[in-house]
Formats: sequence, structure tokens, C-alpha cells
Amino acid sequence: MENLIVVAYLVYLPIILFLTFYVAKNLFKNSLVYMKDIFNGREEIAVATNTLFKIGFYLLNLGFALYILEIHYSVTNAQEVIEVLSGKVGGFSIYLGIMLFLNMYLFFRGKRVAKQRVFNAQRSLGALK
Repeated sequence: MENLIVVAYLVYLPIILFLTFYVAKNLFKNSLVYMKDIFNGREEIAVATNTLFKIGFYLLNLGFALYILEIHYSVTNAQEVIEVLSGKVGGFSIYLGIMLFLNMYLFFRGKRVAKQRVFNAQRSLGALK
């Protein structure tokens, strides 16, 4: 019984690590475009902010994955290992998807705010003429 729980942990951890790093890599590679737009092409600030978002993403998701790691009931055969893993990995995948969409929302919101700021500045300049 104890060995099967350890086997489940040894299968769970690499899957969670892979999912987290894969999602983060793709999200933050593509979000750099939005960051550059938000910061008006100032690449240094865009890259720095994007990197900080990525670190936060890793900390939140890996922390949550480790937090839900514990298996609270006995696992006596291979079928139960697979069922436990499907619940753990499935639940984490749903959580990771929610975090992905939350980050995308923040990027789109930042882009909208930056566009509004440019519009207001242009309108102010037009009123001064």
C-alpha cells in the first residue's frame, strides 16, 4: 500500500512539472507582445515585467501542485493509482487552465488600459491646440 502511494507521487510530480513549465513557456513567450504594447515598446520594462509575472506563475502553480500532493486514503492496486492520479492531475489541469485565462485577462486588460491612456493623451493634446 505505502509503495503504491509513493509510485503515485513519482508519477504525479513529473506530470505536474511538465504541465506547469509547458504552459508557462508558451504563455509568457506569447505575452511579451502584449507587454511591449502595454509599455509603449519599452522592451526592457516589458521583459522585466513579463519575467516577474512568469516567476509568480511558477510559484503559485507549483505551490498549489505541491499543496494538493498528499493522498489521504489507501491505494491498494494499480487501478486505484490511476484513479487517484486522474483526479489529482485533472484537478490541477483545470486549476492551471483557470490561471492561464486569468493571466490572459490581465494582459488584455493591461493592453486596453494602455490604449485608453494613449487615447486620452492624444485627446488632451488636441484640446491644447
